[in-house]
Amino acid sequence: MEVEMRKEQVLTRMKEDCLVAVVRAKNKEQGEKVIDAIVAGGINFIEITMTMDEGNPVEFIQFMADKYRNNDKVVIGAGTVLDPETARAVILAGANYVVSPGLNVETIKLCNRYRIPMLPGVMSPTEAITALEAGCDIIKVFPGNVVGPGAISSFKGPLPQGDFMPSGGVDVDNVDKWIKAGACAVGTGSSLTKGAKIGDFAAVTAKAREFVEAVAAARK
Repeated sequence: MEVEMRKEQVLTRMKEDCLVAVVRAKNKEQGEKVIDAIVAGGINFIEITMTMDEGNPVEFIQFMADKYRNNDKVVIGAGTVLDPETARAVILAGANYVVSPGLNVETIKLCNRYRIPMLPGVMSPTEAITALEAGCDIIKVFPGNVVGPGAISSFKGPLPQGDFMPSGGVDVDNVDKWIKAGACAVGTGSSLTKGAKIGDFAAVTAKAREFVEAVAAARK
């Protein structure tokens, strides 16, 4: 991606793909296998969280960003970013977008400075308005399993200019409800990567394919 177009391209692609895989890696070796399995299943947006059990998540982001640097489909991002210091570290490591479970305006400012999309987590209209005023193009609704798909249409009512992506509680059986409620994309983690817990990475690939098919069907 050209640097000056990176933010716009990432946002456009995220809305086109409509699916972000959230990866909470146990360690580098396991995390790489999970991500490779997800990519093999057709999901291109990978959100690597800062909550690894073992190892340095920033170094892991850099490792995966380097691995997929010549792949024009796969887009590596960072999740569970709580502050601007961490945001800067993951951006320099190669993250093409930054996601947080909460709203931190200073983190948004830092990402804007580097022209990197920042998706803050919100649960209220006040937080959503603050995120829009700070320059966020896509807002994460989190935790999705608490608020439910109806939250998207509720946000879109008074804030039709906003783009919202739920994360948490999104699975193959309900992804259509989120999309039909107005979500511009969805984030999914545990239901996608469940097979990795027992080393069944083929199951992760199969589940990724199910998600891709379910999203495509919901968007028709």
